[in-house]
Amino acid sequence: MRQQSSQQADLFALDQQRVLYAELCNAFYARELHRLSQQCATQPDPKRVSRLLDSLPYYVERAAFHIVHGHCPLTLDGQNGSWIAKQSTKPPSIDSQTNHAFYSANAHVGILVPLLVTQGHLQFVTIDTLDQVSSNRVHCNQAGWFDLDGYYKDSRLSGAQHAQLLVPNKKNFTPACCGHRWQQNKVSSPRTLSLREMLLTTRINWKNFKQPLPMKDS
Repeated sequence: MRQQSSQQADLFALDQQRVLYAELCNAFYARELHRLSQQCATQPDPKRVSRLLDSLPYYVERAAFHIVHGHCPLTLDGQNGSWIAKQSTKPPSIDSQTNHAFYSANAHVGILVPLLVTQGHLQFVTIDTLDQVSSNRVHCNQAGWFDLDGYYKDSRLSGAQHAQLLVPNKKNFTPACCGHRWQQNKVSSPRTLSLREMLLTTRINWKNFKQPLPMKDS
């Protein structure tokens, strides 16, 4: 009898996973196709769009698989394909001494890092990865170079954008995963994360932020 109950519970859990997987795939397809349509309207490039469409199923299914089978302390909204958590009243604060102490001791290629991005009066946190590390600076895959205090030392971002490196911890990764934003230090509506960012959220090791989780085969 106990074995039958256990089997029924396993089947129920499997059905829930399948439903969640389908919901996530639908949400990711809908928003990525919308994003591509907007890009086509402003920057038409048929070859690039064709490449992106060809690879879209792989990344959508990969993101959905890792979210379903991952372990994250945040609440998941499957229908919208987003993470949910209570938002702090102000954006994360910058502490150059804390940054320097952490990155001088722990910076290595592949580590996930949070970035506080400022666009005019709007601020939000994104997730990036380190792909180069030297004795006095680190390079983020998308944003570019930062010194160990966390200050931006590159020209990759536009003049209207500014970024600062934060220490990887739950306080800084939570707003990055949930798309939290602040307008003039007041809570604003959250932004929708890109498919790349959603994939990166599945690699956060919430028990040890110095070591990201490996990507499992789906």
